[in-house]
Amino acid sequence: MANDASTVFDLVILGGGSGGYAAALRGAQLGLDVALIEKNKLGGTCLHNGCIPTKALLHAGEVADQAREAEQFGVKASFEGIDIKAVHAYKDDVIAGLYKGLQGLVASRKVTYIEGTGHLSSPTSVDVDGRRVEGRHVLLATGSVPKSLPGLEIDGNRIITSDHALTLDRVPESAIILGGGVIGVEFASAWKSFGTDVTVIEGMKHLVPVEDENSSKLLERAFRKRGIKFNLGTFFQSAEYTENGVKVTLADGKTFEAEVLLVAIGRGPVSAGLGYEEQGVAMDRGYVLVDEYMRTNVPTISAVGDLVPTLQLAHVGFAEGILVAERLAGLKPVPVDYDGVPRVTYCHPEVASVGITEAKAKEIYGADKVVALKYNLAGNGKSKILKTAGEIKLVQVKDGAVVGVHMVGDRMGEQVGEAQLIYNWEALPAEVAQLIHAHPTQNEALGEAHLALAGKPLHSHD
Repeated sequence: MANDASTVFDLVILGGGSGGYAAALRGAQLGLDVALIEKNKLGGTCLHNGCIPTKALLHAGEVADQAREAEQFGVKASFEGIDIKAVHAYKDDVIAGLYKGLQGLVASRKVTYIEGTGHLSSPTSVDVDGRRVEGRHVLLATGSVPKSLPGLEIDGNRIITSDHALTLDRVPESAIILGGGVIGVEFASAWKSFGTDVTVIEGMKHLVPVEDENSSKLLERAFRKRGIKFNLGTFFQSAEYTENGVKVTLADGKTFEAEVLLVAIGRGPVSAGLGYEEQGVAMDRGYVLVDEYMRTNVPTISAVGDLVPTLQLAHVGFAEGILVAERLAGLKPVPVDYDGVPRVTYCHPEVASVGITEAKAKEIYGADKVVALKYNLAGNGKSKILKTAGEIKLVQVKDGAVVGVHMVGDRMGEQVGEAQLIYNWEALPAEVAQLIHAHPTQNEALGEAHLALAGKPLHSHD
């Protein structure tokens, strides 16, 4: 197989999603000669099948809810229904604009972009549809796909994944969502706003089970109020077709029926048949194993993003890709602190957090060394104006730094930026309490919570 014009790149990247293109852009910025290989579309899952399209659907749902509820704000409006083709057109227009911009960025940085299916052919080369692309270093960034369960056959019509849900040509009358994590509750929220009768099945004790238990309970309360049904603590057993839809049976014998079943149990790595194991790359259940600098056990190969067993978030992929590029360029990047990564679930209401949960803090520091404070958004003027309910919960090491910020309420995802600064700079409550937050804003609720934790509450009870 002939080498690609006898060029040896500094960095060959297999996969053009969040982690891959971030490494390409930063590497080129630092003077590396970069080749970026992608078989589908530049931008990967996040841009085309994940973060961006789901948030567009959620925003369309929010607009629908505002139309229904306008009268409570003194505005006369009527809700005529959902035009799903127009919703998809709006969503696709958002994606197209971002896609065009990303293509321009890659071109402007002089990254060699190669369309095609890549296969790791040696520790320093990737074969792409009959071409061999050589590099001094290879970065694996092939991402993830929706997972399913043994015996559960995805047909794309009645039993679907999130990929199918994003292009569904109808608003289902009823839906069962298997999985109450981020993907599951976001689709539950959007579909409920569109008018679907939704039931979420989650085998763990709570929705969004990786979040602080208080956040999970607040979301469950809000979902009940919205009429979103859920069944917790019992695992899925089987699914079968009915005359008009799907019937799901749980391990305890309980059954549910709906028009569609959305399988939202998470995403698994794309690594099978790509040559990784043949080249000696250490793997575990399909994931590529890396150290804190994203290095595999093969010196010339690194890996980032959903392919490695870290948080499956686009912004984590960005950070990991940048880290690899900077390391290869001779800089000294700091490893990612995954506890310090902001996390947002964009359902209604939103769930946002950074740092560790109260349970984890007690496990690490001891129950007697942990202080937790809850600030109810009922005391926040802007939240009252928006008619959103929820809480901000702070977790602090006694007489020390805030190690967890957990927020539930509409637009809380927009407040997580300051929260991650508080965590990552190991701020003391008294230090945050000195900062003046604009009034009336939801951001002010973070300041009020820290005032209370510092022992000088203003708009909250002692």
